[in-house]
Amino acid sequence: MRKIGVVTTSRADYGIYRPILKALEQESALNLYLLVSGTHLSDLFGMTVNQIMADGFEIDERIEINMTGREPEAIAKSMSMALSGFSQAYTKDSPDILVVLGDRYEMYSAALAAVPFNIPIAHIHGGELTEGAIDDAFRHSLTKLSHLH
Repeated sequence: MRKIGVVTTSRADYGIYRPILKALEQESALNLYLLVSGTHLSDLFGMTVNQIMADGFEIDERIEINMTGREPEAIAKSMSMALSGFSQAYTKDSPDILVVLGDRYEMYSAALAAVPFNIPIAHIHGGELTEGAIDDAFRHSLTKLSHLH
């Protein structure tokens, strides 16, 4: 049985993922490995992890990262926490492929942590050009890291 790792970090990506997650659960040859992080695990953003559980999905890993600031140092620290947390998750239980959505730094960190583990990356919904935003650099880098687009 192939293990499909799916990273969700916010309501925005979860809403797109939901039908995909349901389809993965229905496929007997696949095992959904759900990694939840980012704003899903924050009281400040409504603890949307509760919605995932209410929808009936089993959460395999919860990766806590600090999502309290938008300053460069706060983002870099959050990325560091995410990189460490995802690498610990992959050490414990590595998926056969990792699905990431979008181009935010949380997703980038999840994908970057997968590289030393030789986990193939499927990147969907790369987003639109955001001139002047750091997301654009992450999008281009995610394209290079990914095996499927």
